[in-house]
Amino acid sequence: MAAEAEAIVTAGLRPDLFAERGVLLASRTLVIATLALLVLAGFGFRVTGLSAEGLSEDELNKLLAVADYRQNGLTAANGEHPMLMKALQTASIFVAEKWNNSSLANQNSSLHIPTETALRLPGTVFGALTVILIYLLAAELFGAEVALLAAALWAFDPQAIGFNRIAKEDSFLIFFFLLANIFWLRGQRVAESGSSGRDLQNGSRNGTVVRPERYYWATAACFGAMMASKYLPQLIGVSICYYWMFQAIPETRWRLGKKKFLIVTLIMGGVFLLLSPTALLPATWREMGIFAGQKRIGHDGYEFMGSLYSHRMTDWLAGTPWYLYAVFLAVKLPVLTIVAFVAGLPLLFRRKLGDGRYFILFWLFVWIMTFVFVGGKFTRYFTLVLPAVLITAAVGAQFVGRWVSQQLTVLLSSERAGVYVKAGLVLSLVLGSIATSASAGPYFRLYTNVLGGGMAKAGSFFPHDEFYDASTRDVMAEIARRAKPGARVATETPGLASHYAERAGRPDLVFISLSDPEALRQLSDGDFLVDARGRRYFSNDAVISALKQTTAPAFQTALGGVPAADVYVMDPASLAVVAETINR
Repeated sequence: MAAEAEAIVTAGLRPDLFAERGVLLASRTLVIATLALLVLAGFGFRVTGLSAEGLSEDELNKLLAVADYRQNGLTAANGEHPMLMKALQTASIFVAEKWNNSSLANQNSSLHIPTETALRLPGTVFGALTVILIYLLAAELFGAEVALLAAALWAFDPQAIGFNRIAKEDSFLIFFFLLANIFWLRGQRVAESGSSGRDLQNGSRNGTVVRPERYYWATAACFGAMMASKYLPQLIGVSICYYWMFQAIPETRWRLGKKKFLIVTLIMGGVFLLLSPTALLPATWREMGIFAGQKRIGHDGYEFMGSLYSHRMTDWLAGTPWYLYAVFLAVKLPVLTIVAFVAGLPLLFRRKLGDGRYFILFWLFVWIMTFVFVGGKFTRYFTLVLPAVLITAAVGAQFVGRWVSQQLTVLLSSERAGVYVKAGLVLSLVLGSIATSASAGPYFRLYTNVLGGGMAKAGSFFPHDEFYDASTRDVMAEIARRAKPGARVATETPGLASHYAERAGRPDLVFISLSDPEALRQLSDGDFLVDARGRRYFSNDAVISALKQTTAPAFQTALGGVPAADVYVMDPASLAVVAETINR
């Protein structure tokens, strides 16, 4: 049995915990080919129609930071966030500009790369490559079968795709978190066995012993890159908790000691500074202080299921409801994935599943403690736990498939029937995600499953995150066509609206905040007021509600058939409504 266990380790896989002892190793060539196909298909979903949505206000901040880097070198622009993603975006936009100026792109306008695509492209690449990392991590924990299924679910999940398509830090953070823990778990294996999988396969006969330190240093470097992606050191706690769980066991050989932990910390810090050197600028620390003091929050609420809630991080349970992410899981993931997750969750508490379950449990716990009880929430934070959810779903699907297969084998006295049924269940889970994403694109974040009322309810649960200012470009294109010279436009995203107005050739338009009563008093006949879904706050709710009850919008924009913004043209009647509302 020891030899069999070593053979399984040689392929980089743990024994399948529900299988018989004589389980066969998966073909490495087939696994590589399957992963390559998943990466390409996942990238296809993520990159197709990448500029279908306009930039959000957050994404515009990244674009402005890129412009500042290119003009002034390393600066504290957007300094509340680390630099790695912005550096990659700078390179992407530079290459896109070179391509757009090439003779080939000039001869064929369809080959032109929009700014939105160039800015978002790095996130789609990292998101697609995360398929490989989920496989490698899940294989270390639960075996190849679970790993392949989890990787496929990530490749085709509509929310994973949707979050990878926005220019935010979460996709980069989860990439380096997974990569760090692949090395961390491999280091554990090497420390316990004294050899790497390759050495056991090719040459444990020659007595080669591999030391685990190189995996520790690689882990530290990846954690440094993770911190250079987004300031979220809490996630390192997942790895530390998993490590300390084994330290009370006398037989454990996976022990770093103080000196190695110090080296890990130094490597982590060094890589962080290498990838985010702007952290050394005093202005960056000032920006971080402003952000930590919640002075960067440009809104006073968050709309969830039709109600407004306070949205400051320190509001804790008085802010957005603690169950927001539970609702997100229930209505935004494919139904079969949810069923598989519900089936797999209890299995994480069964000893039979092995020690790998503790890593997933610590992951879920740290994420819950970090994001569930704070007052300010965004659905994109779910990106950081979605791989754990999908791995758990894969565990559940494997368990259910094998149980059904065993029952049919006994009932029909035929192993073939059970194998077919098991394969059919797994295939239906993956095909369900593919069909869901194929129908949801290119507006993946709007996808709402049947438990949430289907697409008829799209945009009604988390409008800020579902729309994410995607309609602003279309709104401003129409306003630019209709507006008189120097017209005022009241909106909750004046900077973003100004950006798209300039692109539409209307730099003369004047933008004011919809939440500023004094600015609203300056509106006159022929000006515009934009009611964008997801931008409803306590500060503008009264004005918007009054207009909806008394005035019809001049025009409306939509995303994939889902109403996204109402635009009002001011006339004496609407101006009177606004004046009366703000004077109360």
